[in-house]
Amino acid sequence: MNLSPIHGILIFAAAFVAGIINSIAGGGTLITFPALLWLGLDAKMANATSTVALWPGLFSGAWGFRREMRGSRALLVRLGLTSVCGGAVGAALLIATPTLLFARLVPFLIFFATALFIAQGPISRRLRLSAPRDGPQARWWAGAIIFQFASSIYGGYFGAGNGILMLAALGLLGLSDIHRANGIKNFLGICINSTAVVGFALTHLVNWPDGLLMAVGAIAGGYFGAHTARRLGRIFVRRAVITIGLVIGSVMLWRIGK
Repeated sequence: MNLSPIHGILIFAAAFVAGIINSIAGGGTLITFPALLWLGLDAKMANATSTVALWPGLFSGAWGFRREMRGSRALLVRLGLTSVCGGAVGAALLIATPTLLFARLVPFLIFFATALFIAQGPISRRLRLSAPRDGPQARWWAGAIIFQFASSIYGGYFGAGNGILMLAALGLLGLSDIHRANGIKNFLGICINSTAVVGFALTHLVNWPDGLLMAVGAIAGGYFGAHTARRLGRIFVRRAVITIGLVIGSVMLWRIGK
């Protein structure tokens, strides 16, 4: 694909905005995926190229929240390994199967994740959920690993809204600090897409000129988004997560209704 100046500016801008969104909540795929479709890629290649392009931006987003993630080693290791496995399963499904049926389910999954995020405070208080502090709690870890594995399969297949889903789950599991949860979410996103990136590259599903330019934009956007989120405060970020989830779900529902 020939990268004209306008083409290059559009995909860089889309990736920059997507990097900001992924750093704050997740859902940047809903910016880059339609942009690549509009610029001429088929749906499967657009999805794979978007995944590869946004992956480096998660590193800068996680780095931006590194202070908030201190003391989270057990979470990062256990859920990280779970995410690698789930992401590999999701990527294999994308490579081997058509996406139409799953695409029809995506908006409803996003709406569910957003509703869960809205209700996580009351539900957590009612169930008295809390993250383990004094040692492993088998029941807590089992629930966290099962949910993250399912979320990782979805993320490896088509990750739009997966960040919101992970934020909702982390909130229900007792991680009430939105900035800490955001940092962990970005790290888990790195793990989910690590195997997906390799699989998509080996099966020639990536448009590299577009993907590499978008990766630069995603890195810049991810770092900017993390610092912006900290300055704006937790209440604003929570509202932004909810708004992004509702917008992404509505856009996806509108797309499948066309």
